[in-house]
Amino acid sequence: MLTLDDFDYLLPPECIAQAPLAERTASRLLVTTGTALEDRQFVDLPDLLAPGDLLVMNDTRVLHARLLGQKATGGQVEVLVERVTADDEVLAQVRASKPLKPGGKLRLENTFDVEVLGREGEFYRLRFPGDAIELIERHGRLPLPPYIERAAANADEERYQTVFAREHGSVAAPTAGLHFDASLLERLRAKGIGIAHVTLHVGAGTFQPVRVHDLSEHRMHREHYHVPQATADAIAATQKRGGRIVAVGTTTLRTLESASADGTLKVGAGETALFITPGFEFRVIDVLITNFHLPKSTLLMLVSAFGSLEAIRAAYRHAINSGYRFFSYGDAMLIHRQP
Repeated sequence: MLTLDDFDYLLPPECIAQAPLAERTASRLLVTTGTALEDRQFVDLPDLLAPGDLLVMNDTRVLHARLLGQKATGGQVEVLVERVTADDEVLAQVRASKPLKPGGKLRLENTFDVEVLGREGEFYRLRFPGDAIELIERHGRLPLPPYIERAAANADEERYQTVFAREHGSVAAPTAGLHFDASLLERLRAKGIGIAHVTLHVGAGTFQPVRVHDLSEHRMHREHYHVPQATADAIAATQKRGGRIVAVGTTTLRTLESASADGTLKVGAGETALFITPGFEFRVIDVLITNFHLPKSTLLMLVSAFGSLEAIRAAYRHAINSGYRFFSYGDAMLIHRQP
């Protein structure tokens, strides 16, 4: 039986990247094939893939999902939008001194009022006075992860988005994609490596700790995804000619494995609460590009399932001892799937 302790490790605070490097592709890349480790640079990626491989990327765009405000009584609130559920409605985490009551109003960013409709678990349903995404983008703030110990700066407006971000809806970046720039994408295409996209809108639940010791008791948060027909066609063609499917990020992997749960990749929109731990049978992904993940996190469990628990433990020990940079603005791994 796997427990939370199986995915714990000691990370020195100085290993947590607090800002991006000057160039997106300047990050280091730790390549793992079973127990074999190789230190490379992210800019080397075209040399590590083969013509006919297919990179699949998450084209979600991070919302300005953090909004500050006040209750009618004057009490301070902080709203973190989890997802947009209708043109004028959202699910959100709300930090306040007391629970909010249905029918109450919140004044956000000293500009507009939202109505509290009720609760869904740990989230509140809020109604906006107009198009929610437009108001969030105009008045909200970029929500950097909690382990980045500073407020978002102007540079984050560009660097905490991927260069291929298109579909508004996430509250956290699909960080493996942050390492790509236009030049690297062109080099990959020139080598005959295909590029396709899916969309998974990352929710704030990605930062929530696992609160149970026995992992069989954990329940994942739900996230919305979409698989275009063109991407399904590209995957089928790649597999037919013997190429590899390379997921850029855990969000891409979860999207494609969720959409293939019954053995056939389904096109269109869906929701996933897929929780991947060692023993999971992967149907689609052959290679995973990903950043380094928090101790005891569901993302660390996922990569341990993909690359094997012992191999990932060894890779993380090597990364810490070798000065790799961790988490959203940190370095990356290229992991080959292990049985």
